[in-house]
Amino acid sequence: MEAQEVRRHSYTHNGSGTVKVVYPGTFDPVTAGHLDIIRRAAGMFEALEVAVVNKSSKAMVFDTEVRVELAEKAILEQGIQGNITVRSFDGLLIDYMRREGYLIFIRGLRANSDFEYEFQMQLMNRRLAPEITGIYMMPSEHNMYLSSTVVKEVARFGGDLNTLVTPSVEKALKNYYRRN
Repeated sequence: MEAQEVRRHSYTHNGSGTVKVVYPGTFDPVTAGHLDIIRRAAGMFEALEVAVVNKSSKAMVFDTEVRVELAEKAILEQGIQGNITVRSFDGLLIDYMRREGYLIFIRGLRANSDFEYEFQMQLMNRRLAPEITGIYMMPSEHNMYLSSTVVKEVARFGGDLNTLVTPSVEKALKNYYRRN
């Protein structure tokens, strides 16, 4: 039996020697669950980019600029350390990653429904860009139920957001629902 050649990739950004990964999402808004993943990913990799998708099929509460700003503020408010940047992007994630030289993305998995969606997306990504790979992280147990949709619903009805989002995100949500 012949040994098979294993195709190896250098998981560095633009040949810099630094392992950089992307954590993409709508972050509408960024929640304690997102921050949990950001904190842990920042501790695992030398550089992390939180990539806020500019256009989505989802109905958004906040525009892209506000979502980027809230993510930056939330990371600072939580004292998350590491080489973290927050930027927005347009189009397919894999196209953005190729343009920027990334080969690894991070995604959070909460439940079976997340797994099925992410599994399907990973298969498509692999077909379109076999050099790009995903790393899937489960949030901490106390954040397993948390989603931006749940947070917006709680905010819409005036519920307590204290453990769900940071103070700047809570303020932005309350202001939004007060006006709308």
